Amino acid sequence: MERILNLLTLFALAMFIVTLTALRRAHIRVEYSVSWLAAAVFLFILSRSHTTLAWLTASLGLSDPVLALIIMVFCVFLVVFYRFSIIISHLKDSNIAMAQRVAILEYQIDSLHEQQSK
Repeated sequence: MERILNLLTLFALAMFIVTLTALRRAHIRVEYSVSWLAAAVFLFILSRSHTTLAWLTASLGLSDPVLALIIMVFCVFLVVFYRFSIIISHLKDSNIAMAQRVAILEYQIDSLHEQQSK
């Protein structure tokens, strides 16, 4: 059990450092890094606080803290991925709207060119 908690601690710290490094080098935007930083902090706290993990295990009605830990890791990443799905959907809608506006502007420019050539 302790090995898994130590491994999760190392993973959370690595995720935190990698996210901060990517943020510093402008590989990731601030609004997207917040989700990863929050996930890293949550996993770090969960891996270092045995009482929180025991409470979570009891609250979920599980007998094994490792199972509760795996479920929480899965849930954290599921929330992060869901948030990114919402962001991607919004960006796709924005791209479609922008493409439509560009098409309208091109049509108007072509119409003006035709009027000037007459």
